[in-house]
Amino acid sequence: MSKQIDVRGARFGALLTTFVLALTLATQSWILALWQTAVFAIGASFGPARTPYASIFRAVVKPRLKSSPTFEDERPPRFAQAVGFLFGATALAGAASGVSLLFTLAIAFALAAAFLNAAFNFCLGCKVYLLFARVFQGSHEAVAKTPASVQ
Repeated sequence: MSKQIDVRGARFGALLTTFVLALTLATQSWILALWQTAVFAIGASFGPARTPYASIFRAVVKPRLKSSPTFEDERPPRFAQAVGFLFGATALAGAASGVSLLFTLAIAFALAAAFLNAAFNFCLGCKVYLLFARVFQGSHEAVAKTPASVQ
């Protein structure tokens, strides 16, 4: 059985990611890009519930929410964190090599994906995970265990 995460926490993380990436894009700050890439690395390695943004959610936001939590399979959002990490690493490679267009495009793509999740509850990385699960596993097991909000 895979780990389950609170979808509200994942969406809150996407909101903070959107703000960080928008600020990164506006300032062209490689330090902010490094921070967000590190957050993505934590989410990809240990799960989205272990990121600094999830800690903020649990400590500050969750106690104030009145709605009951909805849980989802951790695997699709964890994959999305890995994709975010790849975009962050690409942006940092662009910054280190002086290719500012690479930096800007990588941050912009990550920002677009984070915004879709934060604003519309549409996790692009999760959709890609489910597509890969269907194609490479030849089974709908991963899809069947994932709530409709991610599918």
